[in-house]
Amino acid sequence: MNRNQPLAERLRPKHLNEFIGQEHLVGKDAVLRNAINSGRIPSMILWGPPGVGKTTLALIISEQLKRPFYSLSAINSGVKDVREVIEKAKRQETELNFEGSDPILFIDEIHRFSKSQQDSLLGAVEQGVITLIGATTENPSFEVITPLLSRCQVYILKSLDRKELLQMLNAAIKNDASLSKKKIVLKEDEALLRLSGGDARKMLNILDLLVDSSGQATINITNKMVMEQVQQNIAVYDKTGEQHYDIISAFIKSMRGSDPNAAVYWLARMIAGGEDPKFIARRMLILASEDIGNANPTALVIANNCFQAINIIGYPECELILSQTAIYLAASSKSNASYLAIKEAKAIVAEKGNLSVPLHLRNAPTSLMEDLDYGKDYKYSHEFVGNFTDQEYLPEELHGETFYKPGENAREREMKERLKTLWGKRYDY
Repeated sequence: MNRNQPLAERLRPKHLNEFIGQEHLVGKDAVLRNAINSGRIPSMILWGPPGVGKTTLALIISEQLKRPFYSLSAINSGVKDVREVIEKAKRQETELNFEGSDPILFIDEIHRFSKSQQDSLLGAVEQGVITLIGATTENPSFEVITPLLSRCQVYILKSLDRKELLQMLNAAIKNDASLSKKKIVLKEDEALLRLSGGDARKMLNILDLLVDSSGQATINITNKMVMEQVQQNIAVYDKTGEQHYDIISAFIKSMRGSDPNAAVYWLARMIAGGEDPKFIARRMLILASEDIGNANPTALVIANNCFQAINIIGYPECELILSQTAIYLAASSKSNASYLAIKEAKAIVAEKGNLSVPLHLRNAPTSLMEDLDYGKDYKYSHEFVGNFTDQEYLPEELHGETFYKPGENAREREMKERLKTLWGKRYDY
């Protein structure tokens, strides 16, 4: 036993029967267990929060199927590393002749791979040179390119529940070569389980910390002991895991819902968890356009200034800028009319294809184009009273189509009246 290994690593199960959790995937007659038992597994993406068994499952699959196993981390691997593994897999297949038993390439945090890095996997996956197992904490629909995703089966792993976490705790106390020599009494478990957030690795490593820091043969684990020993744990926030998405979602929805109090609370949770301020500012920049828009155009200016400022001023001072901006956006009038306008326009483009640009709106840089009436009869708005003339700007097939429908707020009501005055019955204003 290597005592320097983290407890979670020392206790990593080697066989499917030792694996705790994910019954919907690896329980009796479950889909992934059946695939493993059959000896034929697809390339797959394991999607779930941290510490629920993604890496362990990949290792177990390789061990049970006696497949060569290669592992890369997307954090520190590039296209060159991927190609080297693929070439090594090809050589092994030729030299060892393991037909139908292609090597497994496990890529941790595959969502961090760029498009070109993911592209480099396509040929090998398609040809069966490797079986890809990718692990991700982020929705693969957004983070994995479509061609690669279409070649993989996505399996969703769930957070571990209380019963499963306690089962792991008791197994660790009983079976670990080091912990089993001590008398460990789990008097209370609420703090330990809460701090783990359903992450078995985090829970076991906290247990290891408690045992190491005690220095006694008999260790009584209580909630008070856990809270005293584990520092910076009040705001349970994993900026690479599920909490990351839940809390940013609550933050955005609080601003959209015009609640500055909730907005600063969720902002404080992210700050306490060490979230990248650029990520927070970028999301506020999007909200300023998507949810406020022309109800208050200044919101976009302020959000953009916030984004620029936090690139110059880091923590802790940038907290003030983030807070000011979040409060302003939350308290601002709201409109999603611009968001709906582009959404509807894109739907029309998808439905009707590339409609022709009216001749009078086309550019005519050559005499041939002029002869073809490009630009003919175009009316230059500034030559008319009020800098406006009633001419057609849409393709003929979309005459009168109204994409932008101003919201019911002071600024957009004013815009609506102006547009109605200009266009009369042409558009639905």
